[in-house]
Amino acid sequence: MKRCAMNLESRKVLASGVVLLMGSVAAGICGAQTQEPAGGFGPDNPFFAPSTLPFQAAPFNKIKDSDYQPAIDAGMAQQLKEVEAIADNPAPPTFENTLVALERSGQLYNRAWNAFNLVTQANTDPELEKVQEYEAPRTAALADAIDLNPKLFARIKAIYDQRASLGLDPESLRLVEYDYQQFVKAGANLSDGDKEKLKKLDEEESTLENTFMTRLLAANAASAYSTPDPKTLDGLSAGQMAAAAEEAKAHKQPGWLVPLENTTQQPDLAFLKDRATRKAIFENSWNRAEHGDANDTRSTIARLAQLRAEKAAILGFPNYAAWNLTDQMAKTPEAAIHFLDALVPATTARAASEAKDIQSLIDSQNGGFTLQPWDWEFYAEQVRKAKFDYDQSDVKPYFELNNVLENGVFYAAHELYGLTFKERKDLPVWQPDVRAFEVFDADGSPLALWYCDYFKRDNKNGGAWEDSLVGQSKLLGTLPVVYNVANFQKPAPGQPALLSFDDVTTMFHEFGHALHAMFANTEYPSLSGTAVPRDFVEFPSQFNEHWASYPAVFRNYARNFKTGEPMPADLAAKVVKARTFNQGYDFTEILAASELDLEWHTLPAGAPLENPDTFEQEALEKTHLWISYVPPRYRSSYFLHIWEEGYQAGYYAYTWSEMLDDDAFQWFEDHGGMTRANGDRFRQMVLSRGNTEDLEKMYDAWLGRKPSIEPLLKNRGLKQAPQ
Repeated sequence: MKRCAMNLESRKVLASGVVLLMGSVAAGICGAQTQEPAGGFGPDNPFFAPSTLPFQAAPFNKIKDSDYQPAIDAGMAQQLKEVEAIADNPAPPTFENTLVALERSGQLYNRAWNAFNLVTQANTDPELEKVQEYEAPRTAALADAIDLNPKLFARIKAIYDQRASLGLDPESLRLVEYDYQQFVKAGANLSDGDKEKLKKLDEEESTLENTFMTRLLAANAASAYSTPDPKTLDGLSAGQMAAAAEEAKAHKQPGWLVPLENTTQQPDLAFLKDRATRKAIFENSWNRAEHGDANDTRSTIARLAQLRAEKAAILGFPNYAAWNLTDQMAKTPEAAIHFLDALVPATTARAASEAKDIQSLIDSQNGGFTLQPWDWEFYAEQVRKAKFDYDQSDVKPYFELNNVLENGVFYAAHELYGLTFKERKDLPVWQPDVRAFEVFDADGSPLALWYCDYFKRDNKNGGAWEDSLVGQSKLLGTLPVVYNVANFQKPAPGQPALLSFDDVTTMFHEFGHALHAMFANTEYPSLSGTAVPRDFVEFPSQFNEHWASYPAVFRNYARNFKTGEPMPADLAAKVVKARTFNQGYDFTEILAASELDLEWHTLPAGAPLENPDTFEQEALEKTHLWISYVPPRYRSSYFLHIWEEGYQAGYYAYTWSEMLDDDAFQWFEDHGGMTRANGDRFRQMVLSRGNTEDLEKMYDAWLGRKPSIEPLLKNRGLKQAPQ
């Protein structure tokens, strides 16, 4: 899933990563500072001028922690100067001297911020965290200084009001309408008094989001399961045990250490035989940020929810979700909630049926206990083996990471779009495990630069995501520099990195985001690539997941890492058939998290500070998703997506996009499957277009009709395909 590390709230971060991240400026724009401003900025700073590396890739071999803050501050000051010059221009407002000028602004800032954003999420350290804490309220302050600039908005509004007579091409007209919408959404029409209130709330929100992330990163590390007794880890493979030993060694601890992943459930629970160990790991996960210590996030999220409701009220909306969804495909929280609610009965019924099967297995083994969340994965794996006659240890030898990448992910991209890839070991990276690849188009021309950073580290955010260091823009003459980050378990030295099929799917998913960014073919950076609404941005990535199990692709990469032999046909058939296994549980997890997000963000202004634990239970009971054996995929206290990553009131987007992607894949199957003609049509009509046209119309034009929910239900195994 994309962590999809793009904060699309207002114009604070435009997903292209290129234009108008309205950060703070010189030290005086925001009073909240946690350290002294950085020293001078000059030619010795690696961000001073555009990089001379291919694709303007960041020179990570030259960048020191101490380089970021001076460059960011200088970039902020420069961008404010650029924007003020646009706002104060005595010439009448035109598309070129206002909107195009805005598109060109902030290039120094973006060079520094995009690299800083990467390392603070994927390879942070205490010095970077201090800079992050210092800059967080300042970025919010300049966002407001620009979004709420009355002179600038007056120019944008004048262009918007006369847009029909300007003779603009469709993409330029879209930019006019988009910019106007985003400035209005950010509060440009507010009174001066309300603007000041909004600025204070924005500053506090930015600070709290950073506090949440810092606390959660520490909570995740502190909640790893440590044991001196290997018997407690009975059931793990030799490779898993070696990796746990390496984790303990890296943390200067004796024995074995099992780190937490971002989600509630943990992958090792499928293998651990000792029930007490399973319970301990689950409870470490469930309570990771709720120990009443310095890493407890509950007071932070309670205030975040409250102040977001206050912001919405100032902006004229009944709740935060109503404000935030105005520019999404769903348009209203009622539409998103109705969409989710309609899926709950069939999904929870399937989960109940699955629970019954698991309880029967427990009883047949004289377990003497009632199914609990920490039991589900372990016994579900046994049910899977009984139904499909395989377990994870049977298939992992066929999913070696590098082979999946080159003969799976890259192969599918070649077959669909004609892409080829060349590893660039000469380019600097931010951590030794990172790899870089140059991507070539079907005609051999350079298309993009792509990095992958796949292994888990304590100083890396949990989950998986995509983002850009450089975005595509014809106006700026830039090609994409894109990266994927994940948290796969790093093998012990000399051992292969063997993946689960879920991990394989994650690789395809994140690369789908990368393709969306790499195929961008637009003039303006703020409309480019993945700069689209949340409930559309997951569509290309989830669509790309389908090729992981597509027979021609699967056969090409599912090979034994020792012998090179393909996965036996009967085992491959079981893996593919098992895709719908446990879908009641899996989808209930996701729906619970999605509904929980919307419950938090439909709180009205004036609501008191909520007790997160009480609120969470009541919210899930209200939506019929408080189920003892199926916890939400993310609990409120560690729901990084909605408290820091920009998915607030938008986690439903994964399921909304799933409707789009399943219907899209059905179109491919109905039109000949994996062919260059189909791939090129999809690229031309969807993947290359970014946000240059109405997305609903774009999708309908490509598909030839409105999207249907039926393929989603079929793909999840919640509805049988017609005979």
